[in-house]
Amino acid sequence: MNDSTDNIIVDTATRIFQDLCEPATVNDAEKGVWPKALWDALEESGLPLAWVPDDLGGAGAAMADGFAVLRVAGRFTAPVPLAETLMAGWLLSRAGIAVPNGPMTVAPVHADGHIALSADGLLGGRARRVPFARHADHIAVLAHRGNDPAVALVAARGLAISQSTSLAGEPRDDVSFDGVVPEVVHPAAVDEDMLVSFGAAVRLQQMAGALEKILEQSVQYALDRSQFGRPIAKFQAVQHNLATLAGEVAAASAAADAAAEACSGPEFAVGEVAIAKVRGGEAAGTGAAIAHQVHGAMGFTYEHSLHHATRRLWAWREEFGNEAVWAARLGRMVAAHGADELWPFITQGS
Repeated sequence: MNDSTDNIIVDTATRIFQDLCEPATVNDAEKGVWPKALWDALEESGLPLAWVPDDLGGAGAAMADGFAVLRVAGRFTAPVPLAETLMAGWLLSRAGIAVPNGPMTVAPVHADGHIALSADGLLGGRARRVPFARHADHIAVLAHRGNDPAVALVAARGLAISQSTSLAGEPRDDVSFDGVVPEVVHPAAVDEDMLVSFGAAVRLQQMAGALEKILEQSVQYALDRSQFGRPIAKFQAVQHNLATLAGEVAAASAAADAAAEACSGPEFAVGEVAIAKVRGGEAAGTGAAIAHQVHGAMGFTYEHSLHHATRRLWAWREEFGNEAVWAARLGRMVAAHGADELWPFITQGS
């Protein structure tokens, strides 16, 4: 990917979200209204299938291009399964399966998920908290035929879906695959650990974008809001908080980029993903708290759009492993290497 290509993709995504992803669009989606105009524009641009090769029906873009689109989507808190469709396309592509149009999602989304594929081609098992399952036309399913992993393309119509929502009001549904016949099944060199690691990198990009948004909102609000005859941005305590928030945003951005790079090679650097998800989760918690403190009571109202980003930050930090889960995973990795390998493990890639 070169800079000009990156700029074109980011500019295209930005224009679409600026035109079709207003705060009212996000609120309506939370009430169950599908943002058709937004999704149609994204699909027409080819962005949801950026990670799918040309010969499998996609745009054939580089991994960095898709992650750049996710950063923009996070800034606008887009209430559509763009991230999930990108992930589904990536998963299907790894199995050489032609990717259909329309919104998609992936299953399972937890490392402890297990969907079996029987000898007669039937799926069995249940996936919990599947993002946007009710809105998906297809679900890319990571299944197992015995000990061998496989990827299945499953039509969502007719599936038993139990609807629920995340803290951000986005669909997080339980899906039963018992007795379901997939449209296509191919073996693939991927497992739940790889899928969850990739999902963590995806969520980190969205979190970084949302943090950029709340920093922008907080700075502008501090400039606009006056108290005791001057903008609150003139008060040292507020300036200190905004500087801390800017530091957290920078850290989250670096963590997201590191995780994206770790997932862009032939083999995932899981240790880097673990470090990034821990740091990104910490930034989400600290950043959201500061943003609400700067906005004061105004930021806690449903009418103010600040919650579009902060509630998603709280939800996304929990998905594909929160910082506690990844910190424990990282600790086990360090312990397994032994004391003599601690410093090389810390400094690798630096």
